Amino acid sequence: AVLVESLIVLAVVVWVHVGVWDRFSWCALALAIQAFYAQFKWDRLLRLGGAVFQFRAAANSGLLPASMVIPLLGIMLKERCRAAGIVYFERLGVVVASTGMLVALFLSVIAVGVTKPVPTNTCIVTGVAGSIVIYTMKHSLTVAEVIEVLEVLLIFVYLSMILLYLLPRCFTPGEALLVLGGISFVLNQLIKRSLNVVEGRGDPIDFFLLVAVVGVVLLGLFFTVLFMFMDSCTWISSMFFHTMTAVLGLGVIMPWLYRLIQRNPLFWLLHFLFQTWTRIYLLVYWTILAASACGVVFYQNAKRSSESKKHQASTVTRKYFHFIVVATYVPGLIYDRQLLHVAAVLCLALMVFLEYVRYFRIKPFGQTLRHLLSLFLDERDSGPLILTHIYLLLGMSLPLWLFPRACAPKGTLSGAGALVPYSGVLAVGVGDTIASVFGSTMGEIKWPGTKKTFEGTMTAIFAQIIAVALILIFDSSVNLNSSYAWILASVSLVSLLEAYTTQIDNLLLPLYLQILFMA
Repeated sequence: AVLVESLIVLAVVVWVHVGVWDRFSWCALALAIQAFYAQFKWDRLLRLGGAVFQFRAAANSGLLPASMVIPLLGIMLKERCRAAGIVYFERLGVVVASTGMLVALFLSVIAVGVTKPVPTNTCIVTGVAGSIVIYTMKHSLTVAEVIEVLEVLLIFVYLSMILLYLLPRCFTPGEALLVLGGISFVLNQLIKRSLNVVEGRGDPIDFFLLVAVVGVVLLGLFFTVLFMFMDSCTWISSMFFHTMTAVLGLGVIMPWLYRLIQRNPLFWLLHFLFQTWTRIYLLVYWTILAASACGVVFYQNAKRSSESKKHQASTVTRKYFHFIVVATYVPGLIYDRQLLHVAAVLCLALMVFLEYVRYFRIKPFGQTLRHLLSLFLDERDSGPLILTHIYLLLGMSLPLWLFPRACAPKGTLSGAGALVPYSGVLAVGVGDTIASVFGSTMGEIKWPGTKKTFEGTMTAIFAQIIAVALILIFDSSVNLNSSYAWILASVSLVSLLEAYTTQIDNLLLPLYLQILFMA
């Protein structure tokens, strides 16, 4: 299964560089080959318990698929913005690609260094790949960009040591690379933009995303350290939690956002949300869907109480939430993408805050949330945090958040690129959902080495093609320009990756589909 997963990722790496082959293409290929070698060293460390931190069990390291995501996203951003003539974002793409390669190499070097005896072949491959990457960076980056890449690497190192220690068994090495690498880059971008504020430059909704992500991470780190020295389950601790959340929100996050957007954040947000009747209708519709999702949770817990305390929600039941999320995102993508962008950021902040309440058992809702959400746990929620629902939100939102609006004429890309914002809907909302439902109920022929079925994968591909046809009908901004063969190949590759990967598919699949669509 690991070999097939690796072959699929290598096929994606080669596939996206068919049209444009430059020095970064050689870097990506070298990085993929060395990650393939290093991945087996990580898998061996996990099997023997030789890793420094505790990683999620029942999964391989996932180093190769995770290592290629950030570099490929940067390369595709560079190419798209170069074609559009937007130099600033072209250089940002170069920085993103270089940062992703350096962070992935760092994680590989750790595995090679810890492995005993020292793996000679892997050391040679890693050394060659590192030399190619560093040589390319030397001839592609300015001094300021090199410093920026090193800053992100430094943040990643410290953030990894802190969070992997505080949150054992929550990530595989690959998932840690993706999540912590993304947070490190966001934190560095926020610091950089805060120190170089130019009035009227930058989109407020982008600043809103940066501040929200960094804010919830800092909030979690603060309370994790605090509750090491006091009991979080008492009413006094709970009152302190809510008070300090308000203080940090109003005293740190709001002034920080004010500095970036040069206006009152609360007034800006209220004006933004209720600016048009379309937005009001969408907000009412989303409120109804959120209430229905809560209704599913309460109904399933009522069934557990009446049947058995050991009752767990089935795969089909958990996919109800995927259908609800699809019903949430599709109207937003069609009618108002900016509103969906901001609403997704607000939902992310709310979900992370509620997870803090559940994790720390903050009164009055902490214990209740623990009881309600325990019904929907699966083998991927083996650590102290429940992250699968947050990964679902991220998988649906990241293609929208990472969409290069400044490099897209009239707000949309041409060809398959027009489907980039729909990558999460197609890969997770439609493909993964249909594959799970049909595979678990009607699948009989299993893919070699996995529990996934051939029927589930084929049905997922067919369902995504139908979804693309419906998007063409209802979204007039999408123009595929006869790129149907590329779309079919992209959907098929990602569906095969879903069948063979043991990583969090809610996070990984949309990013790979976005990369293929942008290519």
